[in-house]
Amino acid sequence: MVQPFDHIHPNKIRQILLLATLLFLGIILWQEMYFMLGGFLGAIVLYVLMRRPMLYLVYKRKWKHGIAATVLMVLSLGIIIYPFAWVINLLIERITPVITDTAQLQASLNKIDTFLREKYDFDLLSAGNIEKVSGYATNIGGKVISTTLSTLTNLLVMYFILWFLLMKVGHVQIWLRKALPVKKANADKVILEIREMVKSNAIGIPVLGVIQGIVAIIGYSLFGVEEPMLWGVITGITSVIPFIGTMAAWVPLAVLAFANGDQGNGIALTLWGLLVIGGSDNVFRFILQKYLADVHPVITVFGVIFGLNLFGFLGIIFGPLLISLFILMTRIYFDEFVHPGELTYKEE
Repeated sequence: MVQPFDHIHPNKIRQILLLATLLFLGIILWQEMYFMLGGFLGAIVLYVLMRRPMLYLVYKRKWKHGIAATVLMVLSLGIIIYPFAWVINLLIERITPVITDTAQLQASLNKIDTFLREKYDFDLLSAGNIEKVSGYATNIGGKVISTTLSTLTNLLVMYFILWFLLMKVGHVQIWLRKALPVKKANADKVILEIREMVKSNAIGIPVLGVIQGIVAIIGYSLFGVEEPMLWGVITGITSVIPFIGTMAAWVPLAVLAFANGDQGNGIALTLWGLLVIGGSDNVFRFILQKYLADVHPVITVFGVIFGLNLFGFLGIIFGPLLISLFILMTRIYFDEFVHPGELTYKEE
């Protein structure tokens, strides 16, 4: 009697065993190296942004790979570190006096609390709310320390990987095209999607944040907000928060103005936040989309939401990318196996 296993070719058995081994090793590597994921993703972002300058320096200017890679990495480090250092220094410099002046801080909170209780019957300074805030503050303190250590580790990992990517700048895209299990035309579409999405988010999101911060500073200066520069920076940072966005910055300022009895500035801040700060996002996003990838807002919003949970800060870049790649790979699957050649793609 013929055994069922007699119908399985030995090569199939070896293939299954090899795939099982690869899957097993991949799971182990993922579990042990997940904490360095931010470094890997950061290296990919910087490589995409530096690829053209690196090719120009190496093949047009005839620089050596090592010198070109070193110059670009030093420049990128300055571009990354200096803005963050400036923002952190500004926040510490401006927030410290406010925190240390407990009387002024308590007076401001009391005014907001009185206003909210009288207008909306909401007790901001209730025992329950204060307890929740204290719990959040404790958790945030611990997370800040762990995040700082993680950031330093990922920064080292990022530049370590980036060095090797730049040294092989002429071969990375060729290897990726060969490694993807699809025909060349579809592999090129995947590579194009990755490049466009990374550039769109890595450049577009910070630029939009800076623009909204500048617009906010103008309004805050006009409508009597103390420390307009500080609140402008906070507004730019909060622009990446899904759904809420810049409202996390200008709404408390408007509420405080109403609580102080300054109805004019309160109304002005509300209108400025809704129409000018919020509107600037739509206007300048439309302009940037002409020069960067045309990403649908739904993909951006939902991509950022799950991307922040999965990848941390870099999720604002790779969350939308994963959604776009999922949609693209679905279309490629149909193009490869269901209706070959019938699907159309966006113009490149």
